[in-house]
Amino acid sequence: MKKSRGQPKKDTSPVMLRVDAAMLQAIDDVRRLEDDVPTRPEMIRRMIADWLELRRDKKG
Repeated sequence: MKKSRGQPKKDTSPVMLRVDAAMLQAIDDVRRLEDDVPTRPEMIRRMIADWLELRRDKKG
């Protein structure tokens, strides 16, 4: 039986995007400030979650 790699899939959909070098560097700089130094995808998820929360708070 073949072993699966990584975390088990959740109810998620992949999103592919391209960013320029400056934005990638900015993401890396911010993620290194986190205590747990998240992966790039995790940092992007956190950034989006924070942004969505700010938008919700503005509208509410």
